[in-house]
Amino acid sequence: MQNAAFRELELDYAYLAFRVPKELLKSAILGMAGLGIVGLNVTIPHKLEVMKYLDHIDEDALLIGAVNTVVNRDGELIGYNTDGIGAVEALERSGIQVKGKRIAILGAGGGSRAVAFKLAESARSITILNRTKSRAVALAKTLGKKRNVEVKADRLNDDTLATTLSEIDLLVNATSIGMWPNTGVSPIKKSLLPRGLTVFDIVYNPVQTQLLCDASEKDCRVVEGVDMLVYQGAAAFELWTGTRAPIEAMRRAVMDNLRRKIKS
Repeated sequence: MQNAAFRELELDYAYLAFRVPKELLKSAILGMAGLGIVGLNVTIPHKLEVMKYLDHIDEDALLIGAVNTVVNRDGELIGYNTDGIGAVEALERSGIQVKGKRIAILGAGGGSRAVAFKLAESARSITILNRTKSRAVALAKTLGKKRNVEVKADRLNDDTLATTLSEIDLLVNATSIGMWPNTGVSPIKKSLLPRGLTVFDIVYNPVQTQLLCDASEKDCRVVEGVDMLVYQGAAAFELWTGTRAPIEAMRRAVMDNLRRKIKS
């Protein structure tokens, strides 16, 4: 995706993947500054640990408690989190305004935190549902302190889903349920999905998760996780380069890659 963007704009950059063991994370980040690397993405399991080795951390990333993008500005390393930006952009580019919406988010992990903090900037209410209720409650408490929004939390099960789904405008699956290779499962029974609900699944592989397939059959409006992947990547691209990201070129690269994986 990023290399496709660089080619599209004829920028002299290359995006490479490096596997970094936890015990070498500090030296890897210091090496980034020493080598003059412009920026990088940080993936699980380093999104929290990396914050110790940065010079500055963006306010949103501090609230979320995780960094997925690092920018090297003249030797100073600055951490950002673009996941929430990508989620809001995916929704709004699909014609769905977040402002005033009643939203339920499934999951209380890192992806959920990033999405919740960004959506809470303009949502009417946020409900966090998680299999471990204590984690949902902890996230809801933090969210309520930092954002001016009505927040609720509960255990994720059929009973709480049935109640919650009747009261919301938008459902966000921020769990990994339905991700490849476990593609035939969904966090919600099809029978519980009300018609007309907007359903957003941040899982992008497969593009059409079981949840989204079920939602489409119930005449729900669906937003794919690929959209969030592309827009969070575009936000990182713009932080690194100061140049507007070529969205369509990035999307084509992602879709081509996913199609090749399906064929293989």
